[in-house]
Amino acid sequence: MIDKQVASAAEAVADIADGASLAVGGFGLSGNPMILIEALLAQGTTDLGIVSNNCGVDDWGLGVLLNAGRIRKMTSSYVGENKEFERQFLEGDLELELTPQGTLAEKLRAGGSGIAAFYTQTGVGTQVAEGGLPRRYAPDGTIAVASPAKDVRSFGGRDYVLEEAITTDFALVHAAVGDRHGNLIFNKAARNFNPLAAMAGRVCIAQVERLVEPGELDPDRIHLPGVYVHRIVEVGPDIEKRIERRTVAAPAAGPEGA
Repeated sequence: MIDKQVASAAEAVADIADGASLAVGGFGLSGNPMILIEALLAQGTTDLGIVSNNCGVDDWGLGVLLNAGRIRKMTSSYVGENKEFERQFLEGDLELELTPQGTLAEKLRAGGSGIAAFYTQTGVGTQVAEGGLPRRYAPDGTIAVASPAKDVRSFGGRDYVLEEAITTDFALVHAAVGDRHGNLIFNKAARNFNPLAAMAGRVCIAQVERLVEPGELDPDRIHLPGVYVHRIVEVGPDIEKRIERRTVAAPAAGPEGA
């Protein structure tokens, strides 16, 4: 029996060293592995290169690491909602590799599947393929580092751009349920980038709201097999969960006189 449970989030992230690369699950604030992120913050790890759909908001998600100056580079597809992210990027304190969302998802999946690179139509005819996108600014506002041009080839009369797969030193993910073997089930929208991030990390650390014994999960319900997961920590169902914005409709007017 392979028991992958660790006693605490602090223990789970203890060997993530300065300069490490991380793939982190989440979409907006949905499915963020917040307990693991906070443990990493408390540990003091810095100079991190992080691959995630976005960087949270100023005081939640990966934004807490950003605010503490712990992130060297972000590879993301969305960079809104975070004023500190904007400031650090424009002032040259943060490197950004902006990547189309579907391409980012496939780069993570490919990395976890042992595929070195793939061709896609996304980005053909734009700076994604042609290069020149700012990755890091100099303090005077000029571009210090720009994205390189990528290989473009024609298949069946259509052009495709070559995208390299992503693998990282570690992955941090959040799941609703897991067993001690590392098999994971995600809840609804939290199943966003979490399985893909888990696949891309050479060492995957999962926080789960509920931990069960091997054999308790219906195999047909498992979203990510335990082969991708190396450590698992139970954080309980009462952890704080946030969303960026809540929009509700006004209650419908009832029949007159009701």
